[in-house]
Amino acid sequence: MRRWLLAWMAALVAGSLHAQDAPRWVSAGGAISEWVVALGGESRLVGVDSTSLHLQSLAQRPNIGYQRQLAAEGILALRPQVLLGTEEMGPPPVLQQLKAAGVQIEVLSARADLPTLQGNLQRLGLLLGDASAAEQAWQRFSRDLQEQAEAIRQAQQRQPAPRVLMLLGHAGGSPLIAGRDTSAVWLIEQAGGVSPVAHQGYKPLSSEALLGLDVDVLLVADRRLRGEAAIAALLAQNPALEQLRAVREQRVSSLDPSVLVGGLGPRIPQVLASLTAGFYPAAPSPRLAHAQP
Repeated sequence: MRRWLLAWMAALVAGSLHAQDAPRWVSAGGAISEWVVALGGESRLVGVDSTSLHLQSLAQRPNIGYQRQLAAEGILALRPQVLLGTEEMGPPPVLQQLKAAGVQIEVLSARADLPTLQGNLQRLGLLLGDASAAEQAWQRFSRDLQEQAEAIRQAQQRQPAPRVLMLLGHAGGSPLIAGRDTSAVWLIEQAGGVSPVAHQGYKPLSSEALLGLDVDVLLVADRRLRGEAAIAALLAQNPALEQLRAVREQRVSSLDPSVLVGGLGPRIPQVLASLTAGFYPAAPSPRLAHAQP
């Protein structure tokens, strides 16, 4: 039955590709979805994944689920021509089913670095037929980060760089520590902080190892809770964290986890400015004339 349903949907998609005038895209990955909107392609989006809900207009689109656990039936029901995402989306068999059904699969990179972002924007510009808008977006982003770097340079003349740790949790339980080659550590370093961890990716650490890091600033990202609720849940379920200097000195901040998904998105300059303000409270904030709403 399920195989028959997929075949029927595939035929529906294939037939609709010739009948529809307006492009129909589905996007998986918060940063990618937000860039499509920033570049003027929002009208193409007929569905987004659960990490793409920061913008109210996207939150009103049909939801295709979590980017790593996509289902072919739900996507094909939207009759898309293109599925846009990063290497984070999957599982691979579902992507193969969609490709076999005639859906164009566009995979960009979620790597957190500037050359990757520039390449992603160039590709999006080509797909949208507006390379000029993509180049202008890249130039604005670059200028904002240059202003950010100058603000950090000035702040570090008065204060040493703080040691910063980012914990990723789920309703406060079993937090993972962000390590090398993650968007979280890229954000910490670009905002003027120093990450004290040596491992790669996200890994759990024992309470003893965590307390041994004794960082100046603690960032909390929670996949279910936000703001103060995320911080309160983390400390309630992990009371040993109360011994950290950052907690004792009340230098704990929450981070929207959607900025960690899909690579570097258009909100990054704003996020970096906010982080830098927390890392260097006595320093003036950078002026980002090109920040995204």
